[in-house]
This record gives sequence, C-alpha cells and structure tokens, in this order.
Amino acid sequence: MTALRQASKVVCIGRNYADHITELNNSRPKQPFFFLKPPSSILPPGNGPVIQPKGVDLHYEVELALIIGKQVKDLDASDEKGALDAIESYALSIDMTARNIQNEAKKKGLPWDISKGFDTFLPMSKTIAKALIPDPHKIELYLTVNDEVRQNDSTELMLFKIPRVLSDISKVMTLEPGDIVITGTPKGVGPVVPGDIMRAGIRINGKELEDAKIEIGVEESKSSYVFAET
Repeated sequence: MTALRQASKVVCIGRNYADHITELNNSRPKQPFFFLKPPSSILPPGNGPVIQPKGVDLHYEVELALIIGKQVKDLDASDEKGALDAIESYALSIDMTARNIQNEAKKKGLPWDISKGFDTFLPMSKTIAKALIPDPHKIELYLTVNDEVRQNDSTELMLFKIPRVLSDISKVMTLEPGDIVITGTPKGVGPVVPGDIMRAGIRINGKELEDAKIEIGVEESKSSYVFAET
C-alpha cells in the first residue's frame, strides 16, 4: 500500500462537523477551509506505530479519505457527478494532531503545519473500492482507544458535502491523481499516550467494512526533537 505515499499532497478539511467545532471552541466557517499535511506523514496499513514527539499533546481525529483518480480543476460545486467521478477510491484515516502546538499557533497567528505534519501523523486503512461505499455521505465513522468508544458519527453530519469541498479546493489548487482529501472529523477527539491502541473503522447500515479497519499503537519518539514554545 505504499502507493498512498505517492500523493503529491494531502488536503485536509477543517471544522466540517458542527459538534467538533463546538468541542474545540472554534468558530463555524462560512465556506470550507483547508490545510495541508505532508505526504511524509502518511502511515500506510501495517506500518505503525504512531510516534508521539516529546512535549506533544497528541490527539486523534478519525476522517473519511478520498483518493483522487483524475485531475480536478475549477470544479463546479453543483457538479455532484463530476465530484464523485473524480474519486478513484476511499480510505479511512486518523488525522493525528499535536494539539498544544496547534493551540499555540492559533493564539499567536502562526501556521499550524508542525502540529499536523510529523512523520506517522496520518495512519490510513487499505484503499476501499468505490463500489463498497455507494453513498459517502451515509456511512458511520468510529474510533476507539483501548476498546473504549471515543468517536462514532455519520458522515451525514458534514457541514460541507464532498462536491462543495472538492470544488473549493480545486479552485485554489489543482487536484492530481493520487492526491488525498480528508473530509473532517466528528466530535469526540481527544488525547492518546504511548501504550494506547487506537482502532477505527467504517460501518454501512451497521455492517463493518473490512478494508476500512485500522488498528495501531502509540509509542514515544526516540528523536532528539522536543516541542518548545515558538
């Protein structure tokens, strides 16, 4: 599955579920907003663990990922067929976030790139054939930590649906085949620490999707990096 790493970019939609906006005391966006994670943060299936950098408050955020199959440029938001045709396959992802670094960046008006960009900060499932997800706006995403349910919500709750998301991105930066778009996280985000095991998946009509399963542990970094205030 190293093909996932061939993405030229990973585009992340922020604040796309109302209850998640509330839990982080953020303001609701008037239009989709997005940021990038480096492809080097992608952790293909079976390549764990997630590494917690020293001094980092590490949070999980489960998200549906879209794997783009054709070039998308200046897509019209009303072109639902065009948007769904542009998706080659799906995957499940966990957008790992250094929450204390992100909070500091927000407070000081600095970019959040570091908080999202460490190596191993995007664990992903196997790719999921499109046929297995007839409607990406009607699936259930869940995440557990040490078998305790932390996130469990339907993609029906997305504030901005996939055609609008792909349209807004494609008017700013062309999406290329292999690029990955992650579509936002529902409520329930929170911390993990070394020794924790995260499991995540997708259910459709209550039925587990085998290819969407993620099981991954967290370990402490052996790197010399220690987060210090900017």
